Amino acid sequence: MHVLITGANRGIGLALDQTLRAQGHQVTGTSRAGGECLKLDVTDADSQRAMAQALDTQPIDLLVCNAGVFLDKGQNLADGYAPDLWAKTFAANVTGVFLTVQNLLPNLQLAQNPKIAIISSQMGSSTKIGGGSYIYRASKAAALNLGLNLAEDLKHIGIAVGIYHPGWVKTDMGGDGGDITVSESATGLVDRFHALSLETTGCFETWDGRAHPV
Repeated sequence: MHVLITGANRGIGLALDQTLRAQGHQVTGTSRAGGECLKLDVTDADSQRAMAQALDTQPIDLLVCNAGVFLDKGQNLADGYAPDLWAKTFAANVTGVFLTVQNLLPNLQLAQNPKIAIISSQMGSSTKIGGGSYIYRASKAAALNLGLNLAEDLKHIGIAVGIYHPGWVKTDMGGDGGDITVSESATGLVDRFHALSLETTGCFETWDGRAHPV
């Protein structure tokens, strides 16, 4: 199985990369800096096209849209949440997902049972209202909505789409107070990816396999 993971240079993305490689899968990881990963700025259309050209004719069995940012942590409602934070967050967390899917659609269609996994968050669920982090919450809600609509549109061409809450993970983004390690999250998520099919397309699930309310 050939897997492409965006944002694979650290955190959950890196752990997913390592977990899937350990299972014997071919993994292409991307990052903005490149280096050991394929260079990709998910927010940049030219970078997306260059990435797609580099992967020309290579089937992708699983696309994991993991790259994202959390820029409004600790912002104050009275004078925070500047417009540029909204623009940068949505560019990475929503538009970046769409552009990646759009540019790699031909590669997915070359695979036998292609799948797309979108890493969202329970913070994007309308049932998990906790206040604060307005930009991040809104972007993850949009990513969830995007995934649900992609599942509807892509089912007829045989591409399954799943949306996932990775858990509250101990990473730079999640902080030290997280409930689980990146390894635990990655192991659970990989199990979810393997289980994803056209019969379950459009699912919104937690890392450990529980259905999450939208």
